[in-house]
Amino acid sequence: MSYIDGFVMAVPTANKQKFIEHAKLGDTIFTDLGATRVVECWADDVPDGEVTDFRRAVKATEDETVVFSWIEWPDKATRDTAMKKMMSEDFDDERMDQEKNPMPFDGKRMIYGGFKPIVEL
Repeated sequence: MSYIDGFVMAVPTANKQKFIEHAKLGDTIFTDLGATRVVECWADDVPDGEVTDFRRAVKATEDETVVFSWIEWPDKATRDTAMKKMMSEDFDDERMDQEKNPMPFDGKRMIYGGFKPIVEL
């Protein structure tokens, strides 16, 4: 069964095109390492909640837009192997070089996690 890495982040609205360019370059690392799909979604209909919501989860400011993303892997083993490779000192890929492909958002406020699908239709 597939495995999903999910992400939510606040991106300065003015950086939308920079984010798209960053993702188009950087996301190819995941597909090169075995991901079957990478999806980046720009908020369109994200309401404010009464207790919590996407914006609060990442402490988005008025000049930021929430981005919801996921990486689909064929299985957890493929994902774990890819992440281990990316985090190794031997992994040298300019797509991850902050000078050549800087993150156009505050990575400290990004939330992420790995998920096992329990229902697929």
